[in-house]
Parts: sequence; C-alpha cells; structure tokens
Amino acid sequence: MAFTSFRSLAEVLKKYNIRYQERDFDITNSTEAPPVLREDITFTLNEVAYDVSEAAICENLIYPILKASWRRYSDILAIWSRPAMMLDNELSGIPDYVISKKSELGKIMFESPYVAVVEAKKDDFTSGWAQCSAEMYAMQQLNNDPNLPIYGVVSNGETWEFAYIEKQVFTKFKQIYVIQRLDELFSVLCSLLDFYKLKF
Repeated sequence: MAFTSFRSLAEVLKKYNIRYQERDFDITNSTEAPPVLREDITFTLNEVAYDVSEAAICENLIYPILKASWRRYSDILAIWSRPAMMLDNELSGIPDYVISKKSELGKIMFESPYVAVVEAKKDDFTSGWAQCSAEMYAMQQLNNDPNLPIYGVVSNGETWEFAYIEKQVFTKFKQIYVIQRLDELFSVLCSLLDFYKLKF
C-alpha cells in the first residue's frame, strides 16, 4: 500500500495499533531565521506566484526553510528531496522531503530517516497527515528502534503542523505555526533537529 493510499490519520493509527495524543510544543532552541532566508521568503510571498501548484509551494517556500534550518546540522544530518522509500509491499512511496542521518559513506548514501515532511495537497491537512503518519511509521520500522522519536511535518507552505511517533504513540503538537512568524517557525525546526544533534 502506498503512503498516499491512506485517507486519514485515524486510518493509519487504527491499522497499526498506534495511540493518539496531543501536547504543547516546547521550543528548546530559540533562533532567529537567517537574514538571507527572511529576505528570500519575503520576496517570494510578495512577488512569486508560489501557490499555483504543489511543486511551486515546495520549491519556493517549504524547501528553502527546511534547508536553512538543516544547514547548521549538516555535519550529522542529510536532507533529501523525494527519496524513494520502501518498508515492504504494504508501505512504500516517495516522501516530499526527508531528513536522515548523514552517512559516513558519502552524501549520496541514504541512512536512517528521522524527519518526514509532506506538503498538504491543496491545503488538505487531513490527507497530508494520513500520508505523513504512514511515512513516519515506516521510518520507525526501518530504523528498528521504537524508542527513537520520528518527527513529521505537514505544511502548505504558509501553515506548518508538527508531530512525532515514539513506540506505539503518535503525538501531535497543538500549536500551528505560520510563515509570517518566521523566527518562531525556524526555532521549532531547529528544536526538532537539536534532538538528533544531542543524541548523536
């Protein structure tokens, strides 16, 4: 079954016997977005027709923010755009973006995946979380470590939502973040990636 075959988060959680809960997000790394990112995003929002397609949203808004937050962790983490990922015949597909462990064998080697990022199709966060949660579960199984949290992000470029799966519990953060508050959004992403920096 492809990641995109699921229609809701509840469908995924029920199929794999995963409990749902919500909690507040605690920002542990309060960091201002780099000026060059701020300038680029402001220009994009004002001058670019970024919302004409899913690809345009990914390229113009989501990836620049992901890349800027990832750069400070590039010694231990790698960022991937649309990598093929397959757990088995049931769970496979191509996430929009994945942040993984950086391989000692070089930047072309895909190692343990830690963060899945999915663009919400046509602002449909319901199907976005269905796809993202399936990817998160597959990543957890690929890593063979149920105690290691796997984070997921669903965004339409302007609005960003976050969650993680650990053991058999899916935790969705109550807060919703918006691109207009770029420093706060950037701090959330850095806080997520900090976890892996501290762990490894």
